[in-house]
Amino acid sequence: MAELLTKDEFRKQLEEAIKGNHSQKAPFTEAWATGKLSRDHFARWAENHYHYVGPFADYLAYIYAHTPEKYTEAKDFTLQNMYEEELAADRHTDLLIRFAETCGTTRERVENPENMAPTTLGLQSWCYSIAMRENFVVATAALVVGLESQVPDIYRKQTPILREKYGFDDEQIEFFDLHIVSDEIHGERGYKIVLECADTVELQQKCLDVVRTGAKMRRMYMDGLYNTYVAKDLETVQS
Repeated sequence: MAELLTKDEFRKQLEEAIKGNHSQKAPFTEAWATGKLSRDHFARWAENHYHYVGPFADYLAYIYAHTPEKYTEAKDFTLQNMYEEELAADRHTDLLIRFAETCGTTRERVENPENMAPTTLGLQSWCYSIAMRENFVVATAALVVGLESQVPDIYRKQTPILREKYGFDDEQIEFFDLHIVSDEIHGERGYKIVLECADTVELQQKCLDVVRTGAKMRRMYMDGLYNTYVAKDLETVQS
C-alpha cells in the first residue's frame, strides 16, 4: 500500500514530473535563445501567448472560489496572484501587448482569438478545466507548479538575446523581466501550498499526475508554435 511521502520526497517528485517535458528545452525556446527567430515570429508568439496567460486571473479565481476558508494562506496567495495579474502597477497582459506591438503586430490582432493556434486553445481549455473541476490543491499544483514555476528558467534563456541581438530596450521587454522575478516567487509559494495541503496519498498522487500532464500540455503548446510558425522558415534558411 502506498504511503504518504515526506515533504522533501514529494517536492523532489514534483520537480521530476516537470523535467522531462520542461519547455525550457523546447525547439521554439532553443530557436529563440540562439537568435534564429525574427520579430515576426515573436509577434506570432505574443498573439498566442496572450490567450494562454490572459485568462490566468480567471483560472485563479476558480481556484480561489474552491479553496475552503481554513486554508487562509492558500487563499491569500491566490488572491494576491490575481491582483498582480490585473490590478498592480501594470497589467501583465498590457506589458505583453507592448512587446507585441514593438514586434509589428497590433492589440486587435493579439486580442483576437482567431489568431491562436489549435494547440494554444488546447492549453487554455485545459487550464480552465483543471481550475473549474479539480480540488484547489490539485489545481494549484497544475497551474502554479506545473506551468507557472517553469517561467523563470524559460525567460532567463530567452531574454538576454532580445537585448543583445534584437535591440529591445528595458521598457519593451518588461513583460519578461517582471515574470522572471514574480513567477519565481509564485512558483515557490505554489510548491509550499501543495506540499502542505496535499495531505493524503490520493491528493499527492493526483498532484504528481497533474503536474506531469501540465508540463506536457505546455510543451505541446510550445511545439505547436514551432511547427505552425517557425519550422518552415528555418528549413528555408538552412536550405
